[in-house]
Amino acid sequence: MNDPPRHSVSVAAAIVDDNGRMLAIQRRDNGHWEPPGGVLEHGETIDECLHREVLEETGLNVEPERLTGIYQNMTRDVIALVYSCRITSGTIRTTEESQDFAWLTTEQITDRMDEAFAVRLIDAHRDPALGPATRVHDGVELRA
Repeated sequence: MNDPPRHSVSVAAAIVDDNGRMLAIQRRDNGHWEPPGGVLEHGETIDECLHREVLEETGLNVEPERLTGIYQNMTRDVIALVYSCRITSGTIRTTEESQDFAWLTTEQITDRMDEAFAVRLIDAHRDPALGPATRVHDGVELRA
């Protein structure tokens, strides 16, 4: 009997400042720029994971406001949920998981990030009436 495929679930935060720029972190493990977030642990709720991962990577506490996108990595079997979040407390800083952070414009996001991660922040700017975006990618590029 074959076991059914299993997927990992991750969450990420799309955090916008007063000037419309979005927060990105540069990961220590691979140097890539991404929205803050990470993998849901066993027994952890989505909100708990979002709070934990953002705090671990940025020093910020956030409150999720709405789901902005669902992203499926076909290569690694990861489903990522991205939420628009507002900062509730904390001071932004680098951490054991992040070597840098930046508030980026849409142009800077597309310059620094792989397409599969840039679109997560760009989609957060979509009209909320459209609902969450749903996209499929290979870990780097979107699939048509």
